[in-house]
This record gives sequence, structure tokens and C-alpha cells, in this order.
Amino acid sequence: MRKWNVFIIEDDIQTAEINSQYIAQMERFQVGGIATTIAEAKKVLPVVNPDLILLDVYFPDGTGSEFLWEIRKHFRSTDVILVTAAKETEHISNAIRGGAFDYILKPIIFNRFQDTLLKYQQYKERMNDSQVENQHEVDNLFNRKKSTSNIQTVQPPPKGIDTITLDSILKRIETNHSLGYTAEEMAGEVGVTRTTARRYLEYLVSQKKIKVELTYGGVGRPQRKYFFQE
Repeated sequence: MRKWNVFIIEDDIQTAEINSQYIAQMERFQVGGIATTIAEAKKVLPVVNPDLILLDVYFPDGTGSEFLWEIRKHFRSTDVILVTAAKETEHISNAIRGGAFDYILKPIIFNRFQDTLLKYQQYKERMNDSQVENQHEVDNLFNRKKSTSNIQTVQPPPKGIDTITLDSILKRIETNHSLGYTAEEMAGEVGVTRTTARRYLEYLVSQKKIKVELTYGGVGRPQRKYFFQE
């Protein structure tokens, strides 16, 4: 069974890890590589030779919007999805003109992410046909955001999800609903690693039991903070 190779270009390694975990839940996709700078991405891209790139916009050494045009020039068979906190219409317009398959705003919700990848899978499978038979099939190819209701979107819980730990995390968030938790704070509460806590939290987000927001402090990167979904 063919798997689509995904290259994650994201300067925040925690976000890259979350994207990688999301992809691991998708049967037909695999992560071929991760780059955290534009310079690194340029070196690794020919080696990874991905089907699909998940591309952020803001990097210390450039912008994903500019890099998108280089990808279009040199890797025309590679598709791009912008995954970013950038809400400026300039970046969105540039993504559309550059032929991006989709534009997903952070904080990422698994169901939205999953829906886009399933649409991409459906699009690639259509493109593998040797020819089209009629205008309707052509219209479907151009209408990439066509509903995926005919694709099974229900995914089993990720491996290693323990219901006792899951209930414990959910109860803590519900009790402390006004302040919320970061993954690091939750890890300290329940006695697991930060990565494990984030995996449980992201699963609860995908099930719409809790919500995630980006919080901005005085110093450093914005943090993902999880709150009870009221």
C-alpha cells in the first residue's frame, strides 16, 4: 500500500513533534523528515523528496511564503500545506497564488488536520488515474476541498492511551477549567513525561473534550495551553 511521504518544515520543535504524532495516526502517511530552518530545509528537501510538505511561515532565516515559490520552481510534483499562526491575508493570498493545497491555522485541531490529509489522499488517488472520462471528473480534481464523507474518518485512539490516565487528565482540566494546563504542567500533575502528557492532551482535543489555545507570555515562544471544552 502506497504511503505519502511528508516533510515537516517548522521552527518550533514541539509543534513539529505534534504534527508528526498526528501523521502517525494516518494510515496512508509517513514522516520523511523534519527541518527547523529554511536553510536546513533547502539541504534536506532533495534527499527527502516528499510528496507533501507541511510548511510554517515564520522562520529566523526567512519566510515559508517566500520558500513556497522556490518549492514550486524546483519541486513541481511536491504539494504544500501551510500550517502556521500567520493570519495576515497577505500570506494566505500568497499561499493561494503559490498553489498550496490548504492553509491550516495554529493551534492545530486533529480533526481539521485529518480532514485535510484525507482530502489530499483522495486527490492523489484521483490523479493517479491515467485519464478522466468526463467534465464531472475534471471538476472533482480541481475541487480539492470536496467533502470526504465517503472516506472513513473515524480513527482508533492512538496506541498507549490508558483510560485511567486519560480520565485523570480530563478531570484535572475540568476542575481547573479557568486556568488550564500546559503539557509540562500536566506531566508534573500525573507523573508522566511532557511528551506523553501532550499526546493525551492532543487526543482529548481531537475528541472535542478539551480545547487548546496559544498563550503569549513576556518572554519566549507562545505555549499551547489546554482548557476544558464547556
